[in-house]
Amino acid sequence: MKQKISVIGAGTMGTGIAQVAATYGSVVTLIDTSQEALERSRSSLHSVMNRLVDKEKSSPEESGEILSRIQWTNEMESIADSELVIEAVIENMEVKQKTFSDIESFVSNDCIISTNTSSLSVEGIASSCSNLTRIAGIHFFNPVPLMKLVEVVPVEQTDSGLIENVKSILQSWGKTVVIAKDTPGFIVNRVARPFYGEALRIYDEGLADFATIDWAMKKFGGFKMGPFELMDYIGNDVNYNATESVYIGSNYNPRYKPSPTQKKMVDEGLLGRKSGQGYYDYSNGTAIPKPAADEESGKKIFKRILAMLINEAADTLNLSIASRDDIDTAMTIGVNYPKGLLKWADEIGIESVCTRLIKFQSHSDDDRYKPCSLLIKMAKENYNFYA
Repeated sequence: MKQKISVIGAGTMGTGIAQVAATYGSVVTLIDTSQEALERSRSSLHSVMNRLVDKEKSSPEESGEILSRIQWTNEMESIADSELVIEAVIENMEVKQKTFSDIESFVSNDCIISTNTSSLSVEGIASSCSNLTRIAGIHFFNPVPLMKLVEVVPVEQTDSGLIENVKSILQSWGKTVVIAKDTPGFIVNRVARPFYGEALRIYDEGLADFATIDWAMKKFGGFKMGPFELMDYIGNDVNYNATESVYIGSNYNPRYKPSPTQKKMVDEGLLGRKSGQGYYDYSNGTAIPKPAADEESGKKIFKRILAMLINEAADTLNLSIASRDDIDTAMTIGVNYPKGLLKWADEIGIESVCTRLIKFQSHSDDDRYKPCSLLIKMAKENYNFYA
């Protein structure tokens, strides 16, 4: 018997989740209170399937079968016989709590209830429900059909067998699953903060321009995109909101303090590619400025940002937010880093990373550069993350 999956919210994420589930054989009900959103979702997915046929990545028969497995409706009661419900409405705590309460009133006691939140507390969302043992976060990345990584986030009361069940379902959809504690940013959005934040700090200090920082990270780090290219691609509003969410959620930890430069970009509507201008100008085929390609300066930029990324990954492990393997998997699969950060730390030497951070801290008198206790301990005892 095919899995019955329901997705609440017919926006980009909800539509993508429905597409993936249906592609792998699940019967999907996609629910939204807005008829306009449902029609837009249906039209969008038909266009996607037609493009796949045109590119010969799917046959007309296969595409037709996938679409036939999805039902678009505004009737919440249609979720009643679901095995798994995934909430994918707007990132608003009150809206999500109300949605969770509604879901619980319709489904059976065996149904798994999950949220696709990227920035809110899963336990906070779940607090509107009476049974927290069958609740988890299931954080997909956009675009859902292309991004392999999914972060699964149990709450304290979540049944351990349920997590294995969720993991099995997602793996059957072709996804790579990592498990994260219910903390601000989970793994990816937490560990990736220095990639953007430290790049912005280097710019704010007047040490290099956007193009030079991007060049340094690609040239010496092997990153596919530099931080400013990537922020423009993601959207500066989206990236700023993620930083602010982690900053507030971590009780204003200085490591995550949002940059005034990025806030100014957002306030001025310079959101990146989607607005035609961000850190770079995308109008009328304008060329990206040339970097000041000085190797010595470029290496310093790269080493500074990498040290902060490694420190964040080590702290994530130290706080038991995720396992060593899941942290490295999340960053390579989820954001396409050239290496797992903990493995990278072993390669360059943990003592070397600590020395760099302590040097940055002494020069700036800024606690954001303080090495995490795990890194200090490992450096003293000459340990590696990987034996």
